[in-house]
Amino acid sequence: MSSSHPRDLLTTAVRAALLGGEAILTVYHLDDREITFKEDSSPLTLADRRADEAIRRELAATGIPILTEESSDIPYRERKEWQRFWLVDPLDGTKEFIRRNDEFTVNIALIEAGEPVAGVVYLPVFRQLYFAVKGEGAYRLDNVDIHNTPSFSPGAPLPEGAVRLPDRQPAGRVRVVVSRSHLSPETEAFIRRTLGDTPYETLPAGSSLKFCRVAEGVADLYPRMGPTMEWDIAAATLLVTESGGSVSHTDGTPLRFNKEDLHNPWFVVANKKMTERIRKNRES
Repeated sequence: MSSSHPRDLLTTAVRAALLGGEAILTVYHLDDREITFKEDSSPLTLADRRADEAIRRELAATGIPILTEESSDIPYRERKEWQRFWLVDPLDGTKEFIRRNDEFTVNIALIEAGEPVAGVVYLPVFRQLYFAVKGEGAYRLDNVDIHNTPSFSPGAPLPEGAVRLPDRQPAGRVRVVVSRSHLSPETEAFIRRTLGDTPYETLPAGSSLKFCRVAEGVADLYPRMGPTMEWDIAAATLLVTESGGSVSHTDGTPLRFNKEDLHNPWFVVANKKMTERIRKNRES
């Protein structure tokens, strides 16, 4: 069931994200969440595995290849032939999940020719759904779960309550989103170079929620000078760009997906106003 337009596949992606969220919540408050560690020392839980299985089952019906964090060993010689594929992080923010601070997400992106054309980010605890289709804007829906899955039929109006992003403007001083778990000295140095003497405040957040904060207008800037993977950011990248912002290398060039090495370079997420400021800084 492969469709020619990303909008046709959005309902499936949303349902998969909600099923993944439901699987996560069945584990969230268990005493034993079966926490283990991968070779790179990153944590893996029962929730990661259950969410991965639930999402895969739902997306499989589309007939489109699937690459998830838990199946990232697919050889590049096979992946590079994919014209389109699903890129999935079934549980982004596993450290936040383990700490039970609620700031974890489910991320699903449809990638075509190296860029996201549809994206879904779901916050299971808060029941918030962010979604975007290339060229059609980015939106947020509140109070969503598997029991009231929204539909996105081609040509039909968006679900009632969908709010186009950004839905607000950052007030007062510049607000910079920083990782709750991975703030690096290089990131702090970039902030100082970019903002100079401009007063700013930091807004700690976990997972792809950091992108969402820029997309919806809560924050102006999120620089990341540290290790991330493609599945961590693909869906949320589209949210930001469709809300008028940018996600780019530190030199301003756009990110690409389905590289041979699935690690991301250092990148900068910025709203429209901050994107222009950074561009002028580079040219000066």
